[in-house]
Amino acid sequence: MPGRRMRTSEPNNIHSCAQFGDLSGLQKHLEENPALLNAKNGIMAQTPLHLAAGYNKCDIIKYLLEWRGPVKVEMEAKNMYGETPLHMAAKNGCNESARLLISNGASLEAKANNGMTALHLAIWHARQAMECGIVKTLLEYNADCSIQDNEGFTPLNHISEGHGSEKLRELLDQHIKEQLKFKALKACGEAKAKMVQFEVSLSNIVGLHSLKLQLRKWAKGMIFDEKRRALGLSISATKVPHMAFLGNPGTGKTMVARVLGKLLHMVGVLPTDKVTEVQRTDLVGEFVGHTGPKTRKKLQEAEGGILFVDEAYRLIPAQKSEDKDYGLEALEEIMSVMDNGKIVVVFAGYREPMKRVIASNEGFCRRVTKFFHFDDFTSAELAQILHLKMNFQEQNSSLYGFKLHPFCTIEAVAALILNGTTDKQRKEMNGGLIDPLLTNARENLDLRLDFDCFDSDSLVTITMEDLEEGLRTLCR
Repeated sequence: MPGRRMRTSEPNNIHSCAQFGDLSGLQKHLEENPALLNAKNGIMAQTPLHLAAGYNKCDIIKYLLEWRGPVKVEMEAKNMYGETPLHMAAKNGCNESARLLISNGASLEAKANNGMTALHLAIWHARQAMECGIVKTLLEYNADCSIQDNEGFTPLNHISEGHGSEKLRELLDQHIKEQLKFKALKACGEAKAKMVQFEVSLSNIVGLHSLKLQLRKWAKGMIFDEKRRALGLSISATKVPHMAFLGNPGTGKTMVARVLGKLLHMVGVLPTDKVTEVQRTDLVGEFVGHTGPKTRKKLQEAEGGILFVDEAYRLIPAQKSEDKDYGLEALEEIMSVMDNGKIVVVFAGYREPMKRVIASNEGFCRRVTKFFHFDDFTSAELAQILHLKMNFQEQNSSLYGFKLHPFCTIEAVAALILNGTTDKQRKEMNGGLIDPLLTNARENLDLRLDFDCFDSDSLVTITMEDLEEGLRTLCR
């Protein structure tokens, strides 16, 4: 039960001055000893602000709030019950005090030891005093009606049946509806902003239309779930399934996994955006009893994010050997945690060898339910990747500050790659072709520039001539 008003037995101290509204006495005490500003009394561990708020002494409150001494008044100081000054104002029906405190930053969500907020205590006062003034004041400042105390009760749950309770219940019901509407509108605005950010991130992924469609489904689903919860609907949490990325080297599997971690964290699916990249050597030991702890350590590191198992087919050897291989043990360790909801696992590798992994464990297809095929990039897509890399250079990149000549259009670069490479070269390298191509192009720019060149634009512009020579150097 909330505490009753307590009268101090010391009529001349700063606490009694605050309680009885003796402003000149309080000023004198603070001038003599500024440390008394937040001093707690020996009765209920209340500060002068607690007492002024609980007895509606607004002049005292204003003076304490405006005090220009060496320390500031503690708005969220707690008494023996864990109550703040706003709690005191609420449980004693002190409207003016409550307004002063809230307008100066007092927290409406602060909880006492029993978990009650100021609104919980205002309901208690309204029931006793048969008037709703303090409840209306707190609702006017948008006090949250959904916060539960330690017993799981919201302020509405504290309204008992009886005379006057109907008006109080109606007051809270109306505010709850308005609050839910406000939260839904806010969630909708945040959802739209997140979706715009999501689409910008997605635009940096070239090709992979089926994966992008699936990501949009997850993102929109999570964002709509936020809106549903804001409207007070109780729904289950969405879980992202484990995945397999199948394709040749350079098709963007690792890059997409990193982007995926950021996107899933952004829309609230994962608590972190970390992607823990591992290969066989990170998981498999060389002797009995070594693999389990080694794999479990990596799984622990990856919790809350994505575990990206690159070249996962290497866990299952293509040919049986007389020596025991521990790759299957590592795979089984991974499988054992895939149902706990703490991690998303992405297995990556060539399409054909990955069939060994799928066939090696009967629970694989039950747990890994999304398979994404990373096709080889076309010349046009490789040209698009080249443009993206040039347009979004990081400061630690050797190409930071450089740009492409206007003649280096996506169409022109695509034609260059198509005519300057073989199908086999493009299939073997895919996106891995772009970085060395650009590095070679920059080296050619440096080679052809004259030391007498002081044109800043020419010094940082990569031309089609540079790209042509860079590709020839790469393909030799």
